Amino acid sequence: MKTDPPHILCVNPWIHDFAAFDFWAKPLGLLSIAAILRKNSIRISYLDCMDRFHPKAVRPVKTLWDGRGPFRKKTIPFPKDLKHLLPDMGQPFSRYGIEPDWFYQDLSNLPKPDLIFVTSLMTYWATGVRETIETIKKVFPDVPVLLGGIYAGLCQDHATAYSLADRVVTGPGEERLCDLVKEFTGFDLEFVPDPGDLDTYPYPALDLCRHLAYAPILTSRGCPFSCEYCAASFLEPFHRRRSPDHVFKEILHWHREYKVKNFAFYDDALLVNAKSHAFPLFEHLIDSNIKVNFHTPNAIHIREITPKAADLMFRAGFATIRLGLETTNFSPDRHHDIKVKKDEFFTAVENLKSAGFKAGQLGAYLLCGLPGQDLEQVAASMALVKKTGILPVLAYYTPIPHTPMWEDAVKHALFDITKHPVFTNNTLFPCVKSDTDRNRISQLKKMKN
Repeated sequence: MKTDPPHILCVNPWIHDFAAFDFWAKPLGLLSIAAILRKNSIRISYLDCMDRFHPKAVRPVKTLWDGRGPFRKKTIPFPKDLKHLLPDMGQPFSRYGIEPDWFYQDLSNLPKPDLIFVTSLMTYWATGVRETIETIKKVFPDVPVLLGGIYAGLCQDHATAYSLADRVVTGPGEERLCDLVKEFTGFDLEFVPDPGDLDTYPYPALDLCRHLAYAPILTSRGCPFSCEYCAASFLEPFHRRRSPDHVFKEILHWHREYKVKNFAFYDDALLVNAKSHAFPLFEHLIDSNIKVNFHTPNAIHIREITPKAADLMFRAGFATIRLGLETTNFSPDRHHDIKVKKDEFFTAVENLKSAGFKAGQLGAYLLCGLPGQDLEQVAASMALVKKTGILPVLAYYTPIPHTPMWEDAVKHALFDITKHPVFTNNTLFPCVKSDTDRNRISQLKKMKN
């Protein structure tokens, strides 16, 4: 007998943090899974604990021209069982997102689902994931809850013991979807995309969001680089790409059908092998003459910014460019990765300016708070970036399990970051031990402005 299609609830959990802002943040993996399920005639419900546009929000929603905006927040106690392990940083801990009673009511208004998927992003947001699942289980105590996403993938043992999920799923969820749905609902998926061909994947179900102030775009999965501080190659071991035509059609879809004007590229290596990948996409966008803005929060590789790349990005409508500089210590004996040379940085900035970009559109990420880092090198890097006329953007280091730098971070940490992921929060500067260095970072924050 053929099993009727189940009802599956997808949930984006709360954030618990010392600071958070909607920098073009959407649960793209969860929405991709929702799209695949929907193509199999499965009934999908979606609840977003981070919904800035929830109808019960009385105050007007603050949204910048580029779609970003502040999350609703409420100060909450730092977990009692962890507080004694953390020095008093004098910073309030908050729940970011909708009110708990709003979420509880939204859950209560739903027909009972057969299965619930919860995603996770930053590892140090683990307490927000737990509170979300705890609330879900108050309403649907006997419905299986499956947890996936970045926290689940990087901290599987912790998530299994702590999150309250009935199953912790690691790796790309789309590739496990068929087996999981069959196991928990008895339903067989007829449509299953080919993991080796990203063009077979449907567009993520962004239309499930209440309001699209912006749309994330992912033209590839994985990253060809293996930076010491980054876990991208662990989470996605293979670098795969969509065709430029497929990406272009998706951008047109969200723009024409949902009036989206701002798009954020989530790629880790957008411009790598640009002649066969990014350039054809940019040329399609230019030829279409659509009036949209593109943003690169994940940074662009500097040595790929040729005069042609800069010109195409400008004419295609790129509005926010972030360069992955990391440091201006270009000496050959520096400890960390060297992905760019001094001349390449200056050349890239000049190429962008010559193409028409204004200084206010350009910024360079600089790593800060690395294990054993000399903060005077950070200050020198900031000064050099400012001389080019663009904005230095401090990227505060987060220790991440399964990265080459993790063991070094554990040795340098001010407190035991292995006890709980919350201790790896970059707001705490876990690998900066001395008060002098912490004060210096406070000065550097002011210097960047």
